[in-house]
Amino acid sequence: MTLATLDAAGRPVWHGLWLADGALRWLGPELAPSALASRAAVPAPSRPVIDLLSASSLSLLDRLEALAVRLDALEAGSEPVPLSDLSALQRGLAGVRKHLFRLELLLAELDGPLGARFEGIAPALAELSAGYARTAELAAGLQQTARDLLSLRAAVEANRLAETANALGETSNGIAALANTSNLRMLGVAYVALALALVSAVVLIPNTAATILGMPSAAWVPGRWVDVTLVVLAVVPIAVVFSRPWVRRMLRGWGAFERRSAEGLADLPEISPAAARRPAEAERLIRERP
Repeated sequence: MTLATLDAAGRPVWHGLWLADGALRWLGPELAPSALASRAAVPAPSRPVIDLLSASSLSLLDRLEALAVRLDALEAGSEPVPLSDLSALQRGLAGVRKHLFRLELLLAELDGPLGARFEGIAPALAELSAGYARTAELAAGLQQTARDLLSLRAAVEANRLAETANALGETSNGIAALANTSNLRMLGVAYVALALALVSAVVLIPNTAATILGMPSAAWVPGRWVDVTLVVLAVVPIAVVFSRPWVRRMLRGWGAFERRSAEGLADLPEISPAAARRPAEAERLIRERP
């Protein structure tokens, strides 16, 4: 029969009993006589069994009480429980449950045919079994509390991640809003540029013809035809270009495009040459709201 007692740090110290020819011999460090063996009037030959069971059960209970104090301190803290402390507590409880399982198996064997080899241990064995049940219940309760703390810590971390995700979502929405506004303003600039290009094309055609017809090499062209040609080249492009429906719609929205373009230009900060040479110290391209 082998059982362990736990020291203050939770390390196991193994003890054993060797039964041969009706005599018991200690293996490992011997244990002090237990009060339970004397109180239950266990015969001297069978007392080492009760001493071993009682010492192991008491050491496991002491270890559980120490872990319960640590668990109470963690529960009383206002900040989320550190994962390292929770992991150490879980490992400590798992170690105690492992030795409790060995104690349960030995109690079950002694309650059967093996117990018949040791005279007079039945009363002490019944008291040890009742004590084991209370210790196992305490261990289960502490493990459940530790799991609850771990779940609470996971919930806190999940809330923090959700808050961070929401903040990132707000930032992303702000960037998207700025991008949409920028696209609208750039579209206004593009419409203004297109309108200027159309006007330039309309003006450029008669202007080019006047330049050509005004050269000495065109002196042979009668003045009447020069006038007719210039009038035609001035009127036809205007009629063709500005009769298009999309051109008229664009011109009707000129005021809105102009306002958008003005807003976009107003948002571009003026950067001095000195700041341009130091990009890291330059003003932000996107102005923040006051």
